[in-house]
Amino acid sequence: MRVLFVCSGNICRSPTAEAVLDHLATERGVDVEADGAGIGAWHVGSPPDPRSAAEARRRGIPLRGVGRQVRATDFDDFDLIVALDRTHARDLHRLAPDDEAAAKVHLLREWDPLSKGDLDVPDPYYGGEDGFRDVFDVIERSCMGLLDTEAA
Repeated sequence: MRVLFVCSGNICRSPTAEAVLDHLATERGVDVEADGAGIGAWHVGSPPDPRSAAEARRRGIPLRGVGRQVRATDFDDFDLIVALDRTHARDLHRLAPDDEAAAKVHLLREWDPLSKGDLDVPDPYYGGEDGFRDVFDVIERSCMGLLDTEAA
């Protein structure tokens, strides 16, 4: 299974989701390939946000890679295109070349058992350290649910 996580700039939420899913899949012995991309191009070539990287390191999960923007070919290259919030999902639906590609677009919190209908992963970029910790928890829970459902 190939999964692309998409957030705004590909430096906070999507690199975290990519690393968490890779980590969990490795622990479970599940064959999953994850990547991340941003809707916007403003962080192309940038490393993950240092606050995201610090929270990931604290949990023993390294973040890697550099920011990139979503490409049209991603709809062919990935089985799931997972948006981190509804604005990203809306943008991805607009970018999808056809209905089959659009059907690959999901929200990460669809797999979060504690979402209570709130399907957006909050953007921690403009907040404090607590936001990065909380977002990591949401992403980890959601990725566990994704693996439980999709890789079963």
